[in-house]
Amino acid sequence: AFEASLPNPSAIEELRTIPDHRWLAGFTRVIFQAGISWKVIDAKWQGFEDAFHQFDIGQNAMMSDEDLERLVSDTRIVRHMPKIQSVRANAIMLQEFAQQHGSPAAMFADWPPTDWIGLLALLKAKGSRLGGNSAAYALRYMGLNGFIFGRDGVAALIRAGVVDKIPKSARDLAKVQMALNTWMEESGRPLNHISKILASSID
Repeated sequence: AFEASLPNPSAIEELRTIPDHRWLAGFTRVIFQAGISWKVIDAKWQGFEDAFHQFDIGQNAMMSDEDLERLVSDTRIVRHMPKIQSVRANAIMLQEFAQQHGSPAAMFADWPPTDWIGLLALLKAKGSRLGGNSAAYALRYMGLNGFIFGRDGVAALIRAGVVDKIPKSARDLAKVQMALNTWMEESGRPLNHISKILASSID
């Protein structure tokens, strides 16, 4: 039963077919869900789709400050200015990925799980409100093979002697990546499985 509960990542070929606007939608959903009931976002989601032009990255990247101000008064969405601003910033980031890699999907699909920490660092640096676990949750939501730094998962890393505290420094994060790579090689399992196995091993 536990084996059946383990979340499987999508195939690389499937990830490659995800349109640009769905990546922006995925990041936006996770950002707006942070600190609020997910049911609220689910109930309003069609309003988000409409307010943000079905998350077309070109239209959202070109939003003016006046456009953002109007959205703060838009009852179709959760009216939180910093989160609204993140949509424009992340659309610009995804445009950059498209220019560099052909599409965001190509970049994410080709990114090796052996450098998961590097991908999270890139999104934190280039994007908006994608620090903490936001990027990891968004990428998992989109189907990527990744690790979530939840409370129990971190506790398991500490118990295993990988780190001695919540990993935040480049040095500690490198240690985590090394351990994850070893476990992937030894077990033949994706990071999704390893993440849940570690978290579930904590009472």
